[in-house]
Amino acid sequence: MSIGLIGKKSGMSRLFLEDGESVPVTAVSVCGNFVADIKTKEKNGYNAIVVSKSKKSKNLQKSQKEFFKKINLNPGSLNEFKLEDDSETFEVGKHLTAEIFKIGQYVDVTGISKGKGYAGVIKRHNFSMQDATHGNSLAHRAHGSIGQCQTPGRVWKGKKMSGHMGNVQKTVQSLKIVDMDIENNVIYIKGAVPGFNGSEVKIKPSIKKS
Repeated sequence: MSIGLIGKKSGMSRLFLEDGESVPVTAVSVCGNFVADIKTKEKNGYNAIVVSKSKKSKNLQKSQKEFFKKINLNPGSLNEFKLEDDSETFEVGKHLTAEIFKIGQYVDVTGISKGKGYAGVIKRHNFSMQDATHGNSLAHRAHGSIGQCQTPGRVWKGKKMSGHMGNVQKTVQSLKIVDMDIENNVIYIKGAVPGFNGSEVKIKPSIKKS
């Protein structure tokens, strides 16, 4: 199965393996996933399915409301997952559960990282501090010189400087599924995933580890 699911980060805990090892895990709830649309190579140029996760949403546009009304599904968030081939068959409205994954499988998890507000270069880019000596006047955590000489005589775009930290899309790759609760549609993933508790994440099979 090459598709993924949309989940809700429930929080972190730990599990004990059979050998007694304690493993930190993130619990992700994947209930309420349905197939909302199917894209084919003949019609769209590639094979993919659009997955919808039901959730309360007040700010849906009219076109979105009509789309969900047409396919007879509760409104929710949409994500597209490309299929490796067209051998896998789906139908609109099909309920997808945690069973599409298996224990021991590696996955990539995408989410919006926690917003940290305005941060300096030391916290944001892991810069080193300047000397904390008597000769340094109020520049202990400053980034230092940012320009060059006469050529090019300007600051390059993309220069690492202070600014808004976090609140961007991040993907953590090759995380292992340690355990699953099929009845409640909860997946326990080893390690941390982006986002705050209650935020939405996308889980799909790892592209680097099969």
